[in-house]
Amino acid sequence: MKYLHTMVRVHDLDASMKFYRDALGLREVRRSEHEAGRFTLVYLAAPGDEDAQIELTYNWPDASGQVEAYGGGRNFGHVAYAVDDIYATCQRLADQGVTINRPPRDGRMAFVRSPDGISVELLQAGPALAPAEPWASMPNTGAW
Repeated sequence: MKYLHTMVRVHDLDASMKFYRDALGLREVRRSEHEAGRFTLVYLAAPGDEDAQIELTYNWPDASGQVEAYGGGRNFGHVAYAVDDIYATCQRLADQGVTINRPPRDGRMAFVRSPDGISVELLQAGPALAPAEPWASMPNTGAW
C-alpha cells in the first residue's frame, strides 16, 4: 500500500492557491478540469516530496452561480492509497467486517470509511483490473 493524497474541497480556488502555493510553499504537481462533472482538481506537494500530495477539489458554481456551502467537515474529502490488488484488498477488509461503501465495480476504485467516518479511497496501482464479481454488480452502501 502506498499513500497518495488527501482531498480537501475548496470554495475559492484562487484564494486556496494563494494559501497552499504562495504562502505555504507547496508546488502544483498537476491540474485537471472536468467539464462534465463541473469540477477542477489541483494536486500540490512540498518541494522534493511529490509522493505526499494534497488534492484541492473545486466544485464549480451551479447554474445560478451558487457554490456549495461545506458544513460539518464536508470540505474534507478523503485519504487515498494505491493497492496492488483492489479486489484482494476489498475482500480482506470485508472479511474484517469493514463495509465497502463504494465497491470496485470498475476494477480501479473503491471507498471505505474508518470507525470515525473518515473516507478512505483505494485505487488500483497501474491499470484497472477486469471487472469481476461479486464487485461488478455490488451496489453502493451508505455514503463515501
